[in-house]
Amino acid sequence: MTEDAHPNAVRRTHLLAAAYEEMVKFERKENEFRKKDREERAAELRLPLGEIKVH
Repeated sequence: MTEDAHPNAVRRTHLLAAAYEEMVKFERKENEFRKKDREERAAELRLPLGEIKVH
């Protein structure tokens, strides 16, 4: 059977491919956001070691 025999299958394949691409884009953005957030929190939590006096 050809693609013309199943236009819904072809359409579904294109929709699945588009959905997959959007999911990949979202995951990349989410990973970048999490990395940036981790770095910012780490920077905020660093203690100024030069000012701490240990007895």
